[in-house]
Parts: sequence; C-alpha cells; structure tokens
Amino acid sequence: MSSRLLFQSETKQAMAGQQNGSHRILVPVIIGVAGILLLGLLAVPVLVGTNLFFAAGAGCSGQQTGTAGQPAAGAKAKTIPADYLYWYKRVGQQYGVPWTILAGIGTVESDNGRTTLPGVHSGSNAFGAAGPMQIGIGGAAGNVWGGLPVHPASEVVNGVATDEDGGPNASVYDPADAIAGAAKYLLQSQVQANPAGAIFAYNHLQSYVQSVLYYASAYAGGNFSVISAQMPSGSSAAGCTGTAMAGGVPAIDAPNQAVATAIAFAEQQLGKPYLFGGTGPDAFDCSGLVMMAYRAAGINIERTSEQQWATEVRIPASQVQPGDLVFFAGADGTPTSPGHVGLVIGGGKMIEAYATGFPIRVATYTNRVIVGFTRPWANASTSQLAAAPASSASSG
Repeated sequence: MSSRLLFQSETKQAMAGQQNGSHRILVPVIIGVAGILLLGLLAVPVLVGTNLFFAAGAGCSGQQTGTAGQPAAGAKAKTIPADYLYWYKRVGQQYGVPWTILAGIGTVESDNGRTTLPGVHSGSNAFGAAGPMQIGIGGAAGNVWGGLPVHPASEVVNGVATDEDGGPNASVYDPADAIAGAAKYLLQSQVQANPAGAIFAYNHLQSYVQSVLYYASAYAGGNFSVISAQMPSGSSAAGCTGTAMAGGVPAIDAPNQAVATAIAFAEQQLGKPYLFGGTGPDAFDCSGLVMMAYRAAGINIERTSEQQWATEVRIPASQVQPGDLVFFAGADGTPTSPGHVGLVIGGGKMIEAYATGFPIRVATYTNRVIVGFTRPWANASTSQLAAAPASSASSG
C-alpha cells in the first residue's frame, strides 16, 4: 500500500485543511509545511486512555487481536450516531483494531457521516477520496478501495473493499463497509504494534494523527496522558510512554491538558525561523514562542523572558516537569534578569527559538548554564488545566 502514497503540493494541503479536516487516505502532504495548518489542529495533543487501546496485558506494543482488549465506551461516545457506534465496535472486535481509533478517524474525516462535504455520500472529493472514512477511489488518492466505489459483494478486488453488513454490494459510502475497509488498511499498516504510525500511514499529516488520537481517547473515557507530541519512530514500540520520538523529541507525559496543548503548539513551530520580537505565526523569538504556546492553551503569560522569570512560580530543578520554562542569562540578559527561555518537554530537552540564523528546534538544556525554572500554569484554574482543545471538525 505504501507505493500508493502521493505527496501533494502546499496548495493542496491548504485546500484539504478547508474541508472539515478531511485529509485523505494516502494523500499525505509535504511534512514541514506547518505554517499553513489550522490553529485548532495545532493544539491537539496525542492522547491515549490510561487503560490503553488494547488489553492491559498486551504490553506496550499492543500485540492484541480478536475481541479482547477493546476499550469501554466513555460518555463522549454517546455523541456518535448509534449506527456508527455499533459498526465501530463490531468492526473493531472483528479485526482486532481499537474501535476508538476507527471512531476517531470517522469523526475527523466526516463527523461520523454527518458532514455534507463532497465525496462523503456520493462522488469523491477533489483528491479522489470518498465515503465517511474518506478512502481513495481514484485520482490523486489512488484506488485504495479497489474496484468501483459500489460493486457486487462477490467481486474480488485488489483493495480494502469489503461487504461488512451482508448487503449485495461493497460500497465505500456504506458506513459498515467503509469502517471495515478502514480497519483493513490500518491492519496492513501494523496498527496493533504502532497505533500512531498506522494513523500516520492513513494520512501523512502529524496534526491529523494528533486529532484522531484525541477523539479516540475521549471516546474511551477515563483519564488521559500525553504519550507524544511528535510522530513516532519506526520502532514497533513507538507510541509507548518513554519511547524516543523522531526528530529528537522524547516521548512526553504532560501533567495536564494545558501543558499538552502548549507543547503541541510549540512542536508545530519546529523549523520556523527565529525573529527578534516575533510572536508568530511565521517566526518567533524565545519568549514569544512560549507565550504563544501557552496562549494556545488558554493561559496568558508575560511577553519577555525577563518578565516571565519575574512573575511566574519558580520550580526547583528536582521538580521540573514537561511544560515548565527553563531560563538562561542569554546574550541580552543576566542571572537576575534572564534573556533566554525554552519550553521543557522532558528528557533534559526543550523547544527553543534560539537566535537569528537558527530555526526553532529541540535542544538539550542540561549542558548549559541554567538560571532556573518556572511553571506558567501553577496558578491556572482547574478548568484551564483540563480544557480540551478544539478540533478542525465543523460540528464534532
């Protein structure tokens, strides 16, 4: 299936962002063009229920098949139309794919069939994707479905098409058939070993993975913890807490939703240029980056590193957590009025806008002279810390 991956231009990525977050199966976009992503998606962290998506005994890799290990439905699952919820659960049990992941994809792609965007109920979108799970039937998306969008159930095709509900046809527009087709594709992409990687294969856009996993976690209910704010590596254990992430970003276990949102925002700025006085969206300075990251999380902090150091709750080095700020004297500051700041992400690393000529990056802070640490969210309200970010779905 990977040979069908078709990278689209920056223009097509922007078009896809306007279509209810319906980025298409096997229509990945060029990684790194983060500046044109919707802000709502930028703030969506990668989450997973504390009961994991698979059985607790399945281990970090989630090697689980059949009916075992399916997560229970939380209160949020009641927002899914009853017929879709039924098929998500049934297909998930049948194929050994977490039903919450299927539901997350269905939510992001079509608001579980409720959107009226082109291609969901008939025809295809501009890239050739169709149905509530937005599976390629031609064009730029390739014919991932196999055969015609609606073809006799008895017809053998080279694709993920299936007749799940026992009707005369396999239809990409039929919720049951489409959900089963999505499950087959996820299995081909090793979803049982690497859920995030399989979703990334479904759509090569990091914020898409984040959004799908956010909904998957919400539908499972319970307590959630951030496991990464960066795409997983090719490791079979990728996506597990403590696994190293691609690009030098460690797995992240944020203490609350606000921190998860702030880190997800900062991570999306990686590679953008440094600009003194910059507060985005195209360039940032050090304090502008952390200020805007926490603004995305609904927490307002001061504009400059000197003001941030002077006004925020200070934290001993022994108690540092992801989301804390780390301060340095910097070229334009002193230990009493530090001129540089970074956002701690764990593992002795931070995201920082360093200086002119250096793109926003992940860097180690333990090998530098540190002034100290602060916790921007220390005095935030419980509702601020727990608030979930908005998604790109128009009515999700």
